[in-house]
Amino acid sequence: MTLPYTKAMANRLKRADGQLQGTMRMMANNAECQDVVSQLTAVRSSLDNLIGLIVAENLKDCLLADDAGDQEARINQAVKMIMRK
Repeated sequence: MTLPYTKAMANRLKRADGQLQGTMRMMANNAECQDVVSQLTAVRSSLDNLIGLIVAENLKDCLLADDAGDQEARINQAVKMIMRK
C-alpha cells in the first residue's frame, strides 16, 4: 500500500536531518557529551513522532478500506509497524 506522504511529513524529516547535521557539527567541535546526547535525543523524538504520524495515517487508511478482507490485512500490517517501534 502506498501512503500519500505530505509536505508536512517531508518538512518534519528535513528538520530532523538539520538536527542531525547540527549534532555532527557539535561532535566535530568536541561539544560536551551531555549536549550531544541531548541533541540526539531530540532527533530521536522527532523521528519517533514522524513514524507515529505515518503509522496513524496508514491505520486511518486501513480502517477506511472498502474490502473487509483487505481491511484486515492492512490493519495487521499497521499493527506490525507499530510493534517495530
